[in-house]
Amino acid sequence: MPRQAGVLLPLFSVRSAADWGVGEIPDLVPWARWCAAAGFSAAQVLPVNEASRGQNSPYAALSAFAVDPVYVAVGALEDFEAAGGLSALSREDAALLETVRSSPGVRWHDVRALKGRALALAFRRFEREEWGRRSTRARALEAFAKAEAAWLDDYALFVAIHDGEQGGRPWTEWPAPLRDRAPAALAEARARLSRLVLFHTWLQWQAEEQWHAARAAANAAGVELAGDLPFMVATDSADVWARRGDFRLDARVGVPPDAFSATGQDWGLPVYRWDVMHADGLPWLSERGRRMADLYGLYRVDHVVGLYRTYFFPADGGVPAFVPAGEEAQRENGERVLAALSRGARVIAEDLGTVPDFVRASLTEKTIPGYRVLRWERHWDHPGQPFRDPEAWPSVSVATTGTHDTDSMADWYDGMAAEERQAFLALPALAAVRERGATRFDEGVRDAILELVYRSGSDLVLLPFQDAFGMRERVNVPGTVNDENWTYRIPRDLAALHGDRRERERLRALAVATGRTG
Repeated sequence: MPRQAGVLLPLFSVRSAADWGVGEIPDLVPWARWCAAAGFSAAQVLPVNEASRGQNSPYAALSAFAVDPVYVAVGALEDFEAAGGLSALSREDAALLETVRSSPGVRWHDVRALKGRALALAFRRFEREEWGRRSTRARALEAFAKAEAAWLDDYALFVAIHDGEQGGRPWTEWPAPLRDRAPAALAEARARLSRLVLFHTWLQWQAEEQWHAARAAANAAGVELAGDLPFMVATDSADVWARRGDFRLDARVGVPPDAFSATGQDWGLPVYRWDVMHADGLPWLSERGRRMADLYGLYRVDHVVGLYRTYFFPADGGVPAFVPAGEEAQRENGERVLAALSRGARVIAEDLGTVPDFVRASLTEKTIPGYRVLRWERHWDHPGQPFRDPEAWPSVSVATTGTHDTDSMADWYDGMAAEERQAFLALPALAAVRERGATRFDEGVRDAILELVYRSGSDLVLLPFQDAFGMRERVNVPGTVNDENWTYRIPRDLAALHGDRRERERLRALAVATGRTG
């Protein structure tokens, strides 16, 4: 595989002059062009799956397949423009649009409410002028619905019941015939809620149309879109409702105790029933792999160790355990699942945290790159815990300065204890930084660290956007729930990034670095 550099920025973080308070699918095009100008040939985003109600995190999704409608660019919709466009908004919504556009962070509640009203307006026009007249576009929607029926039929019905008829109540609290998917009850609901079902189908069609157009334009600019596959969906999701047998609801998935948590982490998500899924031939996971390849050329598999062995907490308070049990069964499980997911796109594995040696050996054998995060790549068992020289990192790996869950490279450097900084600056490539005694992060430190990572042995480099500039903003602080997590937006819109002299110089410097290091 040729060496490649990419940059990570959540889609919701992208800012453009035309957005509605959150990055939108068409914004992937100018973003990809920015990446190309900086020498990056991959633009990675966090999951764009539709989020669970009341959640900002993209890792507890309402659907493993549906793109969150919040990313649909309303202003680019043919039906919205035909319905009057911005002039059709109420005075209150026009004012709200200006407010969310200028907000320093994503105001999720306001953006979803505003877009929901505008999308409903656009759909009414489609329903009247296109669907009712059996137009070419109506037939295109039907073709999309047929092609994606494996997940779309259940998803559209689920959301119609969940958000419409049941007022947002989780499916576990629905009337028993709907909760338990009695065929007659489902048929009656599909007929009763046909307009809402069509609306949610139309939304996914519009997202798909915009995504494919953006992906083609990004590829034309020489940039590959890269994604992120969440490990699990929420219990209150279309997938768990539709495929109940694939999940244990009497237990919750998490991770075992480690240096950061004496009791482990309980994520409150359902647990895979691996035995049932394997007996069926892994159809749901294979469909997830197909869907990811439809959206991306490359994607990260979240919490890959959980695909080998899933740690769970029994709901009755019993002893937490791994499933499957035993290394041989765990290795077989992970490799079969990864094979099902690897359908048409390149896969990289998030193998951070407490990961058994056999998992990393398995990934290497299957040539699936795992992560090398600079701050954690140390010889932990050696005196002084020296840093591993990035030049010795394996080629089948992903080199990075941090993740969406870590603090910035700048804050990490400034927050180092003296002995950690001494060990870090002992790396040969950082001799110039060491000699000038740089104890505070500056542009020279930034460029030296980026050069260090670029010159690593890894064939793929993925930098957080903030670290490429030396910024300090965070996307998420794990283990916390607050109004700042998952709301980060870049400080200026993409046009300003392209037009500013200092930003152009930064682009040139990044491009030179990628070229110099291959």
